[in-house]
Amino acid sequence: MTAVDDARAAALTAPGTASTRQEPAAPGTPWRRMRMWAAAHAVDDLYQGLVPASVPYFVLDRGYGYLAASGLTLAATLGSSLPQPLIGLLVDRRRVGPLAAVGVVLAGLGVGLAGLAPGYALTWSLILLSGTGVAMFHPAAGRAARIDAGDSTAAMSVFAAGGSVGFFLAPVLATPALAGLGLAATALFIPPAVLVGFVLLRAHRRQAAASSVAAVGPAGGEDRWRPFLLLTAVESARSVLFFGVNTFIELYWLRHLHTGHTTAGAALACFLVGGVAGTLAGGRIADRAGAVRTVQAGTALAIPALVALRVAPSPGIALLAATAVGVAINIPFSVLVKLGQDYLPTRPGTAAGVTLGLAVSIGGLAAPGLGAIADAWGIAAVFWVLCLVPVPGLLLAVFLPEIRPTRPQDAQDRRRAT
Repeated sequence: MTAVDDARAAALTAPGTASTRQEPAAPGTPWRRMRMWAAAHAVDDLYQGLVPASVPYFVLDRGYGYLAASGLTLAATLGSSLPQPLIGLLVDRRRVGPLAAVGVVLAGLGVGLAGLAPGYALTWSLILLSGTGVAMFHPAAGRAARIDAGDSTAAMSVFAAGGSVGFFLAPVLATPALAGLGLAATALFIPPAVLVGFVLLRAHRRQAAASSVAAVGPAGGEDRWRPFLLLTAVESARSVLFFGVNTFIELYWLRHLHTGHTTAGAALACFLVGGVAGTLAGGRIADRAGAVRTVQAGTALAIPALVALRVAPSPGIALLAATAVGVAINIPFSVLVKLGQDYLPTRPGTAAGVTLGLAVSIGGLAAPGLGAIADAWGIAAVFWVLCLVPVPGLLLAVFLPEIRPTRPQDAQDRRRAT
């Protein structure tokens, strides 16, 4: 954390009311303010997506069994999810400004070297290291991005959408490279991590060299753990939806709609592109209609979209429904990240670590259960189950409290009192 971040963080953690307000947004459009963090997030989450994209090639090229292959995915999930809340605590309490840069470099090195490593144990360890790098990036970057975003959910949606773009690009870039060059092609993905790490490190040094910080707006509030835990449950339900559709949508096209691999791949692309659009739209809607209302609306819209996908009579109509599902599921995504930081105004790194890490990974842990349903009752049954998943999320979202913006007069009264 830099001296600049510390001074700004002091404004984010002043004692006062239970409401919270971040510093005023920097000048410029959300994209101009957040483009560095969006690009960094895209590269970081590229490495999350590279692991599942490369697993089939570990099976083909090295003869790994399905259990060993699933172990690689487990290594990435464990590394990227479990440490994030602890790293979030570290980000909130210590000067760890370069942590985001170090994290993205480790994420790239781990997965990049895994394709060259001899032996399963070393490969597994490198993928675990990559996941740990992802875990290091999210809390530090989430905290710094929120400082730059100020009170703008639209700006935070740009940061969040960067991760969705990276996850989408992973199979697009990895599949032709791995098919043409084999597992050694994973090394081609190391340079972007080093480049982004260098850019983030330079940005950190520029901030550390700043001699003063511009005045920031009033902020404060006590941490509200009860609504934050409620929000975590809502995000967990959203995560189960996202990972469930992402994992099984191509199989649904192949085995239920009886299409070819090209059309099945197009269905996954429509879902992921819709996710990027939904993430960006959710931020703009939240700035106008309120964060909690946006979360509730996106969760509610997911139900008819999933039903439309399940009952679509043709692959063409189902493609439209897949896009709508991607939009609806991701409308709450960036809003939940920002709202979590609003509920924990003194712990923005911890909030980002949970909402971007632990809660999101719950969806990956739920995927085997959905697979068991597919084995027992068929792939169509999975999507009937997914139609029901938003219901508890919506019921929980009803109880989320909206954040009341702090008035300037309130902040003046607090300063006089202290």
